[in-house]
Amino acid sequence: MSVLFTPVELGGVTLPNRIVVSPMCQYASVDGSAQPWHHVHYGMLAMSGAGLLCFEATHVERDGRITQGCAGLYSDDNEAALKPIVDWARGWMPNVKLGIQLGHAGRKASAQRPWKGGGPLSQADAPDLPWTTMSASAIAYDGKWHTPVALDAAGLKRVKQAFIDAALRSLRLGFDLIELHGAHGYLLHQFLSPLSNRRSDEYGGSLEKRRRFPLEVFDAVRKLVPYDKALGVRLSATDWVDGGLTVEDTVETARQFKALGCDFVDVSSGGNSTLQKIAVTPGYHVPFAARIKQEAGIKTWAVGVITEPEQAERIVAAGEADCTAHARAFLLDPRWGWNAARALGAQTPPLPLPAARATTILPFKPQPILANAAE
Repeated sequence: MSVLFTPVELGGVTLPNRIVVSPMCQYASVDGSAQPWHHVHYGMLAMSGAGLLCFEATHVERDGRITQGCAGLYSDDNEAALKPIVDWARGWMPNVKLGIQLGHAGRKASAQRPWKGGGPLSQADAPDLPWTTMSASAIAYDGKWHTPVALDAAGLKRVKQAFIDAALRSLRLGFDLIELHGAHGYLLHQFLSPLSNRRSDEYGGSLEKRRRFPLEVFDAVRKLVPYDKALGVRLSATDWVDGGLTVEDTVETARQFKALGCDFVDVSSGGNSTLQKIAVTPGYHVPFAARIKQEAGIKTWAVGVITEPEQAERIVAAGEADCTAHARAFLLDPRWGWNAARALGAQTPPLPLPAARATTILPFKPQPILANAAE
């Protein structure tokens, strides 16, 4: 019997299997609002055979977007644009659970889309660019990036409220699961890491102080997310830089999140320094996920170059992680979950027939993606 295709409980949510479609930025939103592309993209992935489909990094503030094309949930328009997509996905595949990743890019915001070269925006892109970025401390990501403004007390309060507001919108939309993005060098990670947090107040210095703001944000969101939903966090287990975060740090941080009611940790790594040295091999995050699961006593997802069904099966069967999360695998094979079931001899519910549901008309007007404007 395939362990990968057994149910798993995350908080108050039971996934029908342990396969997760990992959040994948699409860079195709307009002022944070989803477009017809997202309807096609998420409609396709809802029928992938995964037990959980997690929507892309969705930003809690306009200035917290990575790029001009990144998704947001900071306005009524953002919420209205997502609703028909969530409803459509749930209508076609009622068994699949839907999650959303909420985050803030911090000092890595105001960036160019990848196909335009990535890196920081400049006035060469538009006269009113770049926008002001923010972080734990006024330390740029590297010499080419904008120097962020260190968040003061009012800024910390505003950002925390933005996470609360976005979580409330997520609940109204009907998401089963919320993941707070504390990895890949984005704002919550910037507070956790000594590479980016040089504060001398109660939010900087020791690891205990550096994790205070991420824990405060999580606690505020946990207080409003009902326990029949699931709430977790994505963490970078290590910075891959001398003097940065270590897996030992992250194990203790995971314990602190668990104490506040965290249901799972999505284990990744890196993203907070251009000096990182990562040896990318198949399943290279799995040992981190296994250690956090064992030592922090919390459920984990393993992600990163997990491409084969047999590989995913071995990970969960060995107890190294509770779920495996996949991104590129689903872009290469949008039916990866169904094909994994076939390869592992597992039984899965049949795909619905198209005639079972009337065509849904998008209730919002498509807008052009503005490549060289501040939107």
